[in-house]
Amino acid sequence: MSTSRRNVLLFGGLGVLGAGAATLPAGSVEAKSASRLDSSQMPRPFQAPFVQAPMLQPSSTGIDPADGLPVNYYKLTEKAATAQILPRLTTPILGYNGLFPGPTISLDKGTKAVVRMRNQLPAQHPFDGHPLTTSTHLHGSASLPQYDGYASDITRPGFYKDYRYPNFQPARTLWYHDHGVHFTALNVYFGLVGQYHMHDPLERQLLPQGRYDVALTISDAMFAEDGSLGYDDNSHSGLWGDVILVNGKPWPVMKVQKRVYRFRILNASISRSLRPTLSTGAPLVVVGTDGGLMPTAQSVANYRHAGAERYEVLIDFRKYATGQRIELRNLSNNNNVDYDFTNKIMAFDVTDEPVDTTDPTWNRIPTTLTGSEAMSLTAGQSVKTRRFRVKRNDSTNMWTINDDSWQDVITSGYKKIIADPAHNSVEIWEIENSSGGWFHPLHIHLVDFQVLSRNGRAAFSYERGPKDVVYVGEGETVRLLMKFTPEQGLYMMHCHNLPHEDHDMMAQFRVGRLEGDLDPNDPMTAARAVWDDEVG
Repeated sequence: MSTSRRNVLLFGGLGVLGAGAATLPAGSVEAKSASRLDSSQMPRPFQAPFVQAPMLQPSSTGIDPADGLPVNYYKLTEKAATAQILPRLTTPILGYNGLFPGPTISLDKGTKAVVRMRNQLPAQHPFDGHPLTTSTHLHGSASLPQYDGYASDITRPGFYKDYRYPNFQPARTLWYHDHGVHFTALNVYFGLVGQYHMHDPLERQLLPQGRYDVALTISDAMFAEDGSLGYDDNSHSGLWGDVILVNGKPWPVMKVQKRVYRFRILNASISRSLRPTLSTGAPLVVVGTDGGLMPTAQSVANYRHAGAERYEVLIDFRKYATGQRIELRNLSNNNNVDYDFTNKIMAFDVTDEPVDTTDPTWNRIPTTLTGSEAMSLTAGQSVKTRRFRVKRNDSTNMWTINDDSWQDVITSGYKKIIADPAHNSVEIWEIENSSGGWFHPLHIHLVDFQVLSRNGRAAFSYERGPKDVVYVGEGETVRLLMKFTPEQGLYMMHCHNLPHEDHDMMAQFRVGRLEGDLDPNDPMTAARAVWDDEVG
């Protein structure tokens, strides 16, 4: 599909007013801008200082009497607020504790968490008026089904739900975000995202900690003339903004010492994929994927990074001169819409601040990291191979997995499943994207998996770690190897191009439990939201 520069400009302008005009893209499409901002209000790269989201402290701590493990209790409130994203205009958002991104939760493996999620949002979304019900998904956690953010398990304004997270997995970068049925894209785009870090002793020994362990939540946005967020998902095919945000700031600048830093890079864009690279040509050393540390670190010049994927990357600033600026750039990928400045992400300015050389991670680039259950699996252990095709149904303008959709699940009374792996079984799932014109980041809940192959060839070097999202590019077929442990019950799989998920590329699978069995972990009934008597 070819699209002229002028037409893309028109689509972007119409999109800010909420009138999607066309379905984009096929190849890479370029244009000047999408926002309706006056040029004096438009942010420019490398003007804003870098900030990190605050760390959320527990409201209390305790011990689980069932197993004697420590528990941290947290409180988060979903509410409407304003953010200072643009130079002089404020932007209405929806945020956890009124922040975009929400505060970071950080704890150790073996410490459980109970997160009270209070929905104090307005009754209706400010953009399109849909009911502001939410469902919180801790992405990367092997949670029980009723605490997994099952899309139709919604919490209404004025209610809260206590989400219980086991935190027994190896150290990893997780993130929490809204997963409310059919409106995930708008809710996430308007700010309902936050990072969640789980540590363990090996990861603390090998990788930088504290101020040198840096969370980067990257997203893109377009803006209306008054500074509010514009939204155009191009007939549910995807939204590509012209402003790149890192932790809610446009193209920020971070001051760095001459040492090794660790960056936890989350692509929280609802559609855009990235291809990060450094302006100096120096390598990015990938040490972690969605499910934690890789077996072996991988040095790459650039890598594909789809929405919802997390990559932990080391950057070595030791060799640079004081005052030198290094840019983290974006080479982009096929099936994106790119604008004047979407080829930039952020910048680093090197300072002469003294480095603490007693910290053993200041100059360490580890090679061997650690194994994991997912990466230890072999294809010979698989008891079944299942095949799925992700595609667009042109007659209905809907996205499906094997012609199944979440609407089919709803219609079935939440019974319809796309797969039924046995508990603790190992399977190969093959995902085919041959419909043309799109890439699909496919997320499988509950499990970490290993990418066995891509179009019959080995996985990319940077994805040779435990994953829960796989980038399925246009014309690609990937084979995934996974073990369905530790929990039983209903879990979702879906595209993480969120307009695709909402319309309606999401299905569910059932682990272990037979249909008709009494399910104590039914995601719709086992842990209902409760009326919130607390105000404010």
